[in-house]
Amino acid sequence: MIFETHAHYDDKAFDEDREELLRTMPEEGIGTIVNISSNLESIEKTIALAKKYPFVYAAVGIHPSDSGELTEESFAWMKEQCGHEKVVAVGEIGLDYYWKEPEAAVQKKWFERQLLLAQEMNLPVIIHSREAAKDTLDMMKALHAEKSGGVIHCYSYTKEMAAEFLKLDYFFGIGGVVTFQNAKKLKEAVAYLPMDKIVLETDSPYLAPVPNRGKRNCSKNLVYVAQEIAQIKGISYEEVVETTRRNAMRLYGIEEAR
Repeated sequence: MIFETHAHYDDKAFDEDREELLRTMPEEGIGTIVNISSNLESIEKTIALAKKYPFVYAAVGIHPSDSGELTEESFAWMKEQCGHEKVVAVGEIGLDYYWKEPEAAVQKKWFERQLLLAQEMNLPVIIHSREAAKDTLDMMKALHAEKSGGVIHCYSYTKEMAAEFLKLDYFFGIGGVVTFQNAKKLKEAVAYLPMDKIVLETDSPYLAPVPNRGKRNCSKNLVYVAQEIAQIKGISYEEVVETTRRNAMRLYGIEEAR
């Protein structure tokens, strides 16, 4: 059974068929899903999904692009939500310099606070880093992010940068982009990474893999991601699915995954 480590089923893109889609996941080979929050509103929706579906878990955190909405009051509320029994990570958090708002100083402030929160709550982190590799790595090192552990979501940097994140003992989320013809540096990074540090993710509803590129993504498309990784690594599809499942269980501290 495939372990989906990063999806956003609270997104409005799933409003019309969310219940039916999630209900059919186990019979389609998707055993476990971690739904990731990105803003304050999505935290409540994410926890509600985790409560409703036995195979869905939750991550609580504020995406860098939404970090401008945080206040001390809302941060305290978010911390309370991290104590829910089905919350398995703090995320997604990090830095995103592709978008100019909020400014870098704001993003860094709340990235730091959430990294430290994860350590306090003894939870791993889900790192979002876009066009911000050096600052992300520098902050993770300075704040001892290896204490919490976690995953670099939607890994998109070089194999050389992957080596730096490996020194912190982080996992790497690999999704649909690895199937794109022009994803040369990502394919090189996947070839370089040890299999015990790779987990599968979709970032649904975004970044659907070939042959469904451009369409709404969902966890059922992880078959194509696993097939591509198997080809790159020269191993079987079944080995990719089973190894990444075990990796995800270690990452999130889940004892039994379906």
